[in-house]
Amino acid sequence: MQTASKKVLNGWAMYDWANSVYALVITSTIFPAYYEAITKQRVDENNTAYVTFLGREFVNTSLYNYALAIAFLIVALISPLLSSIADYRGNKKSFMNFFLTMGSLACFSLFFLNTTDGKISSGVSNLGLGLFSVIAACVGYWGSIVYYNSFLPEIAAPEDRDRLSAKGFSYGYVGSVVLQVICFIVVFFPGIVGGSDAEGATTTIQFRTGFLLVAVWWWGFGQFSLSRLPKSEPAGDPTQKQLLSNGYKELRKVWGQLSSLPVLKRFLFSFFFYNMGVQTIMLVAALFGKGELDIPSTNLIIAILLVQLIAVPGAFVISKLSAALGNLRTLMLCVLLWVGICIYGYTIPRGDIIQFYIVSSIIGFVMGGTQSLSRSTYSKLMPVTKDTASFFSFYDVTEKISLVVGLFLFGFLTEITGSQRDSVLALMTIFIVGIFLLLYTRSTQKKVAP
Repeated sequence: MQTASKKVLNGWAMYDWANSVYALVITSTIFPAYYEAITKQRVDENNTAYVTFLGREFVNTSLYNYALAIAFLIVALISPLLSSIADYRGNKKSFMNFFLTMGSLACFSLFFLNTTDGKISSGVSNLGLGLFSVIAACVGYWGSIVYYNSFLPEIAAPEDRDRLSAKGFSYGYVGSVVLQVICFIVVFFPGIVGGSDAEGATTTIQFRTGFLLVAVWWWGFGQFSLSRLPKSEPAGDPTQKQLLSNGYKELRKVWGQLSSLPVLKRFLFSFFFYNMGVQTIMLVAALFGKGELDIPSTNLIIAILLVQLIAVPGAFVISKLSAALGNLRTLMLCVLLWVGICIYGYTIPRGDIIQFYIVSSIIGFVMGGTQSLSRSTYSKLMPVTKDTASFFSFYDVTEKISLVVGLFLFGFLTEITGSQRDSVLALMTIFIVGIFLLLYTRSTQKKVAP
């Protein structure tokens, strides 16, 4: 196949620019710090914070992890059906637009997650609304990613996919940092939006304004990206009315194809494990830094910005490395680095800002390369087909189920041990399993290679 025009490729990459502000501001920096601060209804002698929801007391960080796990479970359940229908009808752009709009509106609604008197120290007043919005925003983000990823094999030849995938992630890191800096200014100069901390209690308006900015940014640039993406060709007869049953038929057909593609199947199995660790660390890092290490919000945001900035060169360096060593060998090196990150994170003393910066820098470097290379490796192992969204739904389901397991495991271990450090060690063992499974995938690839 021939790679699409520069206009199409840049338009595709711009959706990373659009949606990555959700991943940074909502899941990594401003919102986790805000949530952790307003949900400290009770703090025990070990400095573990608890919040009451639906008549039960939870560790506040565990409740947040459970909410995200529910969101990922929803995505895992609906994405195979929806992507099959989108392939069948050739309307991936419409589905992508629906989910990005839902996610943007959910971020907008987070503005109304407030405290009883508008000050951080007074306690959350509408936690149910906030958790519902967190779930809806997460479903919207990841639901749109299914269709976004599925455009990659349609617009780029195999030899160009590593580079384009890395370009998309790089656009995302740069765009998210731009908005994060704007949010950073609003948080630390609250007078811009009418906030004040003159009475010694930080107001909430500067944090909640960031959620509004994410909503507008995500939706606006998302529409720009959609306007440049090509219309997909239907993989089936678009006049068929039994789309639900046809969707499941397409799903079974793809599963049948996966059964005859041993390298792809084994890669998905290894991806399930190492991605469980990667994505869980990315989602809980801010809460770990705030709740377990007692890193001040200012330093926490600086650390996450550091992650994003280093991720840009990291994605390209690892992409170049994959050209020399091959995708699977490079992924094994990346996962080995994640094992080291877990060990290092476990040993960081409480309140040690410098070491938190160091581990954040390492995470930033390996994060972009791992994500980008995983996506492009999967696209290379796929067969030539029009059912790209259905194939990428399997990739997506694998990713989301691994996240559900990872987040529930992390939250559960935190609740029973009272420490997030033990949960980090559990993730280390998961990465080790992922390395061995990547070795198995590579050995299978050698056997089936012509």
